[in-house]
Amino acid sequence: MYCTKKITDDLVWVGANDRRLAMFEGVYSVPRGVSYNSYLLKDELTVLFDTVDKAVSQTFFENVEHELSGRKLDFVVVQHMEPDHSATLSELLLRYPDVKIVANEKILTMITQFFHVDLRNRAFVVKEGDTLNTGNHVLKFIFAPMVHWPEVMVTFDETTGTLFSADAFGTFGALNGAIFADEVDFENEYMDEARRYYCNIVGKYGPQVQSLLKKTHSLDIKMICSLHGFVWRRNLEDIFDKYVKWSTYTPEENGVMIAYASVYGNTENTAEIISSRLRDLGVKTVMFDVSVTPASEIIAAAFKWSHLLFASTTYNAGIFVSMEELLHDLAAHNIQDRTVAFVENGSWAPTSGKLMREIMSGCKDMRILDETLTLKSSLKPEQTDEIDALVKAISDTIPRFEKPVIGETDKDILKIDPAVFHKFSYGLFVLTTQADSKDNGCIINTAAQLTSTPGRINIAVNKANYTHDMILKSGVFNLSILAEDASFDTFKRFGFASGKDTDKFAGFETHTARSGNGLTYVTLGTNAFISAKVIDAHDYGTHTLFIAEVTESQVLRDMPSVTYGYYFEHIKPKPQPKIEEEKHGYVCKICGYVYEGDTLPPDFVCPLCKHGADDFEKI
Repeated sequence: MYCTKKITDDLVWVGANDRRLAMFEGVYSVPRGVSYNSYLLKDELTVLFDTVDKAVSQTFFENVEHELSGRKLDFVVVQHMEPDHSATLSELLLRYPDVKIVANEKILTMITQFFHVDLRNRAFVVKEGDTLNTGNHVLKFIFAPMVHWPEVMVTFDETTGTLFSADAFGTFGALNGAIFADEVDFENEYMDEARRYYCNIVGKYGPQVQSLLKKTHSLDIKMICSLHGFVWRRNLEDIFDKYVKWSTYTPEENGVMIAYASVYGNTENTAEIISSRLRDLGVKTVMFDVSVTPASEIIAAAFKWSHLLFASTTYNAGIFVSMEELLHDLAAHNIQDRTVAFVENGSWAPTSGKLMREIMSGCKDMRILDETLTLKSSLKPEQTDEIDALVKAISDTIPRFEKPVIGETDKDILKIDPAVFHKFSYGLFVLTTQADSKDNGCIINTAAQLTSTPGRINIAVNKANYTHDMILKSGVFNLSILAEDASFDTFKRFGFASGKDTDKFAGFETHTARSGNGLTYVTLGTNAFISAKVIDAHDYGTHTLFIAEVTESQVLRDMPSVTYGYYFEHIKPKPQPKIEEEKHGYVCKICGYVYEGDTLPPDFVCPLCKHGADDFEKI
């Protein structure tokens, strides 16, 4: 009996779930099973996107046969030759002898390796950027080598904005009747499995994933159909944001992942003490026993957290077996750009710390703390100072995010009028920073002096801004104070585009300078700048509040600073009178930005103030 799921009017999921599989690829435990996704496009021509693993072949063929309902299968697009997506290809070719194979040259070569057949007489060989017209749809083929095999390609349906993404954007776990990510609580129920899937399967190939992200950035993607896990049709920015962080090895959370190997409990006890003391300082921690926790879970956690602490007993003059395997596995998955600390134990010759350090030092951009803690069998009371030194060394490098205490007041009782925020006398600033040799900046409206001695300021930065993530990474920034003669072009340059794919300083170099910290500040339309170093940070949901110590400041000229009100009254262009047919739109109640169109997308975010669709009203 068939079991299919409708994606769009003419696109159907014809895959299957496997809940009996214990180890995916013989390596990764999948207690919640896995889905093998295949999609059938029923246009004037019929197109099948990939096949499935042999374990679910019966269900798969029943699904395809039902959905075709006697129609001819014209094409099968082979995007990835890993057997969990291609093992049933040979049987498909027998069942549908007239079907043409859409593939690139490397895929065709791999087909002959797996099935010992020459299919060139029935192959539609594609190159990068080639298209296939199926009637109402145009399919464009984009190569994605090493995501995560060398032959991989993805397919973009230019008609509907659907990206058939091969193994990219996948997740472990059977689908359990749902097909769309928005049908489940993905963040709480599946995000950990999506991270574990990426980090272990694709994690080694971050640069290659970045290359694919760059290729697809210019596409108007409205839906993502992966070969494992859910279909994404809403909030695509959520999964794209994760892939940007994972593929650049950028931590998602500031805190410490503690992995320990303990034979008789003394090393574990020390790890517990360290974790407890870090928590006392407001530092988030997670702990894993490497002897009982699957390595894939610890690897995923290492990708998530900013700091890593490894605690291991010495075993046969080396590292405890499971810890050594984990460290080599982490290095093989290209983990990088983390702060790392070690605890070693040994009853007569503790050497595990030195050996762990050697493995992690071989990884890129690792900041290895000097404060290695050495135990002789067990932690002694006289080692309190050593514990304190290690905890302090870790804590001093972590911005501590402390959630504000939220009361139990019913939000429906207390009404909030967004127009009230218009009454604040906001200033406007260009916030600039640098990370990985890339300059970037954005417009912010929340910056204020905190103390005069020492000179400290605070700024609030929306997490949607790329500058936010760069400051988290670099810990430094410049603040250029905009003046009343600033042009609207400056606001467009720094406030209306994303630095993820735009060089905001291109063609603007003559209007900038560099301060003593090496960062860029803006000289055109500004009256002063401040250089600062972050000393603390607090997470407030949509924004992060950075507390920073001023390291340099200079008044550039005598011109009044621009306010929010002045900007809207004198700088932002006024809407021109409509001569032609009247246009409809929505206005942001916070900043006045106008969105033209009959319908405001529910996920629209104001490019100026970053407020969502709920803060817009119809004109």
